[in-house]
Amino acid sequence: MAESSDQESKTEEPTEKKVRDALEQGNIPVSREASMLATMAALMVIQAFLIGQGVQRLTPTLKSFIDEPDGFPLSTSADAQNLLTVVGLEALRFLVPLVVIIAVFGLAASLLQNAPRLALQRILPDVSRISPTSGWSRIFGAQGLVEFAKSMFKLASVSIVVCFVLRSSEARAFEAMYTDPVALPEMILTIAMRIVSAICIATIVLVAIDLAWARFRWRRELRMTKQEIKDEHKQSEGDPLIKARLRSLARDRSRQRMIASVPRATLVIANPTHFAIALRYNRDENPAPLVVAKGMDVIALKIREAAEQNKIPVIENKALARALYEAVQVDQVIPAEFFRPVAEIIYFLQSKQTPRPEKVQ
Repeated sequence: MAESSDQESKTEEPTEKKVRDALEQGNIPVSREASMLATMAALMVIQAFLIGQGVQRLTPTLKSFIDEPDGFPLSTSADAQNLLTVVGLEALRFLVPLVVIIAVFGLAASLLQNAPRLALQRILPDVSRISPTSGWSRIFGAQGLVEFAKSMFKLASVSIVVCFVLRSSEARAFEAMYTDPVALPEMILTIAMRIVSAICIATIVLVAIDLAWARFRWRRELRMTKQEIKDEHKQSEGDPLIKARLRSLARDRSRQRMIASVPRATLVIANPTHFAIALRYNRDENPAPLVVAKGMDVIALKIREAAEQNKIPVIENKALARALYEAVQVDQVIPAEFFRPVAEIIYFLQSKQTPRPEKVQ
């Protein structure tokens, strides 16, 4: 009941991160019926291209072994080993291509459904896989009922297909009673190919339905609640309160470094208490005055205080201070349009014998 209510609360589609994490953990939508279809398709290929030639190659060896059992020396263990080696090699020549084709088709059925991924978490021990309670819920739960319905559909489909094929081949089977026994294997192979082909056609419909159901069920299981989406957003983007605190700390450190740079300034242009821009001018360092600090309100007052403590001239010019504050950045030279007014202030300061705070109108 709790699981049902929890599932009902998951009304939101999974986010890209949720889907990506599920794929990395090996939780992928897989249709088991696709493997069955691949096996039947492999059997059909084997029947069409390999069975006849393989049997023809294997028949002489088995025939000689059965017809003339005393024609093989078995006096020593080496003779027996040689005999088993010959028979085993012939059997391997017959069986290895069949096993390879079935394995290739099975691997292709898996790769066509999902891209290959290395998910070590899937092979780690999990207590829930051997828990009787979990096993009971898997067998008699919704998924267990779906698997049971698919099994019944497969059984019914295969039974109907086999009945139709055998019914259509009934007359031919009776005729085989009066035909040469050498033709029986070919007739049996033909009927088997018809049965396997019909089963493949019937299975295609089941695989299409099962693929759609597997992906639908997978997406439904990955659904999230609104709270889960909010928590994931916080984890990926960071807690807004923490981020605001970090930004505040970064601004404080930047202001402290900026205030510490004021003693390097040549002059400070201020708008009495609202704006303050500290400029450093040294011909050997930069072709134009460099902004080492700027601030507004409280920061402007701290810049002026630091300038006065270090006996740096503070020039009050309301219009120029506001314009510089809006146009320049720290650690950048002033734009060309401010060269003339700033140069006049620097010339004015250099012409004074005793530099002290002045007010330029």
